[in-house]
Amino acid sequence: MLHDFLLVVQLIAGVCIVILVLLQHGQGADAGAGFGAGASGTVFGARGASTALSRATAIFAAIFMLNSVALTYLSTRTHEHQKTILDLAGQTHAAPKAPAAPAPQNAGGAGKPAGAGTPPQTH
Repeated sequence: MLHDFLLVVQLIAGVCIVILVLLQHGQGADAGAGFGAGASGTVFGARGASTALSRATAIFAAIFMLNSVALTYLSTRTHEHQKTILDLAGQTHAAPKAPAAPAPQNAGGAGKPAGAGTPPQTH
């Protein structure tokens, strides 16, 4: 249960990191803003986006790293697993039992199948 929860957190943190990195502009974009390329008129202002997005990226990266350590710890612990059909298929089976002795026959002839009244032959 905890392993599944941490797996979902890992997936969400990874997706958020990818989205945040793609939203950030590269370092070469700042040089264009100095020459009037129009990058200074962004939604967050000239520096606002880098501060907020890089801080959020750092937070999600920390969550991702700590979660990775927790998942590694949980997966290395030894605990009893339920046996599956594949586990059982690899085991050797005991020798088959001898067939059961034939059922005793009735002394009377009523309700017996054909040939049931004949005594068994021995060799």
